[in-house]
Amino acid sequence: MTTLFPVILSGGSGTRLWPLSRALHPKQFLSLAGEKTLLQQAVERLVRINGSTQPLVIGNNDHRFIIAEQLREIGVTPAALLLEPIGRNTAPAAALAALFATKHDAKAVTLLIPSDLFIADEPAFFSGLEHAAEIAKAGRLVTFGINPDRPETGFGYIRKGSPLCITNHGFEVEAYVEKPDEKTATDYVKSGAYLWNSGMFVFRADIMLQEIKKFQPKMFNLCEEAFLNLSADMDFLRLDENIFSKIESNSIDFAVMEKTKLAAVVPLDCGWSDLGSWFSLWQQGASDSNDNVISGDVVVESVNGSYVHSENGPLIAAMGLSDMVVVATRDAVLVAPKERASEVRNLVDRLSRDGRNEVNMPSQVYRPWGSYQDIDAGPRFRVKRIIVCPGGQLSLQRHKFRAEHWVVVRGEAEVTRGNESMTLEPDQSVYIPIGEVHRLENKSDQALHLIEVQTGEYVGEDDIERLEDIYGRS
Repeated sequence: MTTLFPVILSGGSGTRLWPLSRALHPKQFLSLAGEKTLLQQAVERLVRINGSTQPLVIGNNDHRFIIAEQLREIGVTPAALLLEPIGRNTAPAAALAALFATKHDAKAVTLLIPSDLFIADEPAFFSGLEHAAEIAKAGRLVTFGINPDRPETGFGYIRKGSPLCITNHGFEVEAYVEKPDEKTATDYVKSGAYLWNSGMFVFRADIMLQEIKKFQPKMFNLCEEAFLNLSADMDFLRLDENIFSKIESNSIDFAVMEKTKLAAVVPLDCGWSDLGSWFSLWQQGASDSNDNVISGDVVVESVNGSYVHSENGPLIAAMGLSDMVVVATRDAVLVAPKERASEVRNLVDRLSRDGRNEVNMPSQVYRPWGSYQDIDAGPRFRVKRIIVCPGGQLSLQRHKFRAEHWVVVRGEAEVTRGNESMTLEPDQSVYIPIGEVHRLENKSDQALHLIEVQTGEYVGEDDIERLEDIYGRS
């Protein structure tokens, strides 16, 4: 295997798998196909490649602490965590990946792969990757095309051209084709000439930069300027927002691959899925004798062909359903016919226009020190369950409008309240008056669990003045 520089794209808006996936906690951070999250599976898959460097992860600034925590859980230190201040699609990310790879080797063979894909057959993936790397070494920009097993209207397609003369494992790209209607998709599959566009790429860093500079010179110049002005922040590398915001949002397919004469495609049959809809999760999941995929606290009677999932939510008791999707979280429930599951995005758009917080915030909100879940809220009060990771420390802070009452449930809390310091054990509590300077820490090697009761005229998350913070938050 040629030495690879792997790059993982960890963006996404979290719309197609709502309510599990949210803008601030999209699907790559969920355990949808196994015990580990899709991001963790992607990282572990890449570090198993013999001779590869540690992966570069390019992610959204809002997701930085989730990414860092999930990598810590699997014991992987990335080459870097590069933070985009705003989303700009995959073309700028490819340019940044190539620029970063050139620090390792100007001709580094770079693998660019999304963080939210499922791959069932890893040996087949590694075999295809080896072929793609050899083609990329020869100066071609390679994409993986998935051998289609059904007419799929939710994917773009690639039409294969002539076999490559440098190998018998790849083809010229004759055309990129947009998502077809059902009849056209059926014709594509029957012809044998079309592959699904996987969104995975292998290329030499210098060749990719050459082609981006040729077809997108303004993008190239701005990406280079942003890269040269990277700033370190704890374990992260930040792109300058003023520079990066000037870059046009564009996909690498449209910006480069549809224009270049160097595009090649390697067919791949590795159990690939983008897990991009509830229908695809139903297809991938282990089904019962009635063709149902069921997970969580669920009881069904006379239900068939359905996807029923309760995620830390209430009991779902369903009867008399056929070909339905029912998904419940602590704060939202989705019910839809399975064949219309791809339309969830339209529903999310409507909720967003209505200002519904359930679109953005997950039921469990992650912070650099741990996480919290809302239990109840009403006029003048809010109740949370807070988990502080070992070594976690909330900022030294105070609130203008609310008081807080902490009750320790599990673990040991180190509390600063004004000039006082105290240690609280399970069943002990402390009251923090309005305006009092305070801090919560977990100095133990076990997670700290506590219940927080907020009371006051305003209990929003923005009622906080941070005086000191080890995570660099203002």
